[in-house]
Amino acid sequence: MSAAASLKKSGGARSAARLAAVQALYQIDKSGGPAARVVEEFLEHRLGCEIDGDVYARADETLFADVVRGVCERLGEIDPLIIGALSADWPMERVELVIKMVLRAGVYELLARPDVPVTVIITEYVDVTHAFYGGNEPGFVNGVLDRIARVVRPHGGG
Repeated sequence: MSAAASLKKSGGARSAARLAAVQALYQIDKSGGPAARVVEEFLEHRLGCEIDGDVYARADETLFADVVRGVCERLGEIDPLIIGALSADWPMERVELVIKMVLRAGVYELLARPDVPVTVIITEYVDVTHAFYGGNEPGFVNGVLDRIARVVRPHGGG
């Protein structure tokens, strides 16, 4: 089952936006394409559409665009936080690309979305990770985002 299909059952528009944001960030990283063009492509041709038999859930388009653009704009602030939360034997270069995009999106929300509680952000991105992986990866994402949340929102904010 694809990531789109697995999340369409459980999450609402905000969950769908987060999943789509991770997919868009992955596409941007792999293609080197500009964020604005990828966001526009997702808004026009993917969100809420059927592609190759998978129906993409209706997504909160504002949240989707905010996360994708925000990660791209604040990458210089986001990646050092992720690097600082990783163990010495697990450098950023070792983090699989999808996981890296999940972490970047989650860290962006921790930094820029004080209206969203820390527990919601972490839970949502752990769920996104479950859409792609069945092993230890969701626990890894949970641990890294939790360590970063303790730094950027020491009082739990949101």
